[in-house]
Amino acid sequence: MILEEVYELLEAIDQGDDHALKEELGDVLLHILFHAQLAKERKAFDFSAVAKELADKLVRRHPHVFGKEKLQNPSQVLRRWHQLKQKEKPSRKSCLDGVPQRLPALLYAQNLQRRAARAGFDWPNPQKGIPAKIREELRELSQTKASGMTFGRELGDVLFTLVNLARHRKVDAETALRDAARRFFYRVRKVESLAVKLRKNTALMSPQELDRLWKLAKSR
Repeated sequence: MILEEVYELLEAIDQGDDHALKEELGDVLLHILFHAQLAKERKAFDFSAVAKELADKLVRRHPHVFGKEKLQNPSQVLRRWHQLKQKEKPSRKSCLDGVPQRLPALLYAQNLQRRAARAGFDWPNPQKGIPAKIREELRELSQTKASGMTFGRELGDVLFTLVNLARHRKVDAETALRDAARRFFYRVRKVESLAVKLRKNTALMSPQELDRLWKLAKSR
């Protein structure tokens, strides 16, 4: 349920709708308060402890802001943040420990790759290596039967490699795909609107007619 509320919050942010943003922030806050209350009732912690834990963590992980450390650039800040975070969690044995497995698939793949890269698992020459890997994976996909588990696995390899390309190009793969899906959504809606004006049903139109309307929708 809380995941659904977070997605609704993200939609309000994307739409720039302040009224919806206020409402969705309240819905997310309700879940936070609810879980804090449940914890209080079982005598684990309360909401004030949650806030204190957050404040302490922010101070602890930003010694260049709240302490006397001198860091020169954002890269050093990020590197120091990761060092302090790792020190706080000595029970983690793998560089991949702590990546939530319930993340959306693209975001999960991206976070795994980032963690692995910090531990040395990365392309020595991404400009050449990743495109070559994409071509290799596409070749393997084309040689696989067009259905079944094996095809799904090969398709997954293609997607995983594309996420790697996005990471190295400083693009968030989840956002890129969501933007593409959003463009598709609006173009389909526009084609439907144009078809209504022509008194036609898109399901009964020829591919040529649909393509003409699609290009028109895309141009707008």
